[in-house]
Amino acid sequence: MPKQSRRNLLKWMAAAGTALLGERASAHHTDTHFADDSAHHAVYQCNKADNEYIGHVLFSVGELVRKYGDDVEIVVTCFGPGLHLLGKKPGRPIAKDLQERASSLSDYGVAFHACHNTMKSLGWTKEDLLDFAEIVPIGAEDIMLLQEKGFAYLSW
Repeated sequence: MPKQSRRNLLKWMAAAGTALLGERASAHHTDTHFADDSAHHAVYQCNKADNEYIGHVLFSVGELVRKYGDDVEIVVTCFGPGLHLLGKKPGRPIAKDLQERASSLSDYGVAFHACHNTMKSLGWTKEDLLDFAEIVPIGAEDIMLLQEKGFAYLSW
């Protein structure tokens, strides 16, 4: 089975498991989303609700995907004001095309992690997030744990 097919299957299985187990299961997700190990790993910090800033982050993510294809695993961890990128109804002015770019990148295997602590402070639940977002307990912890697994930390 090709890498992309395995990854899509695993993403589907993870989504199905989350649906069966509820939000609590996804809130404690610390594993990465690929079954086999890619040669390259990067985690991006997204903590500002500024369209230019988010555009730069997503452009950089897209460039890595274009260059490395299936040989890179990328996570974008959104917390603080950056969480609004993943909101169905963002509380801050986030350009719709940025959310569409994030959705497109998720179709290529990029994971978008949403900080549950920030969600609680906004009164958001899983239903307030775009469908491709994955909930992690603490955004900063997510970055730390991914770095401990060998992910390069990228921030603007």
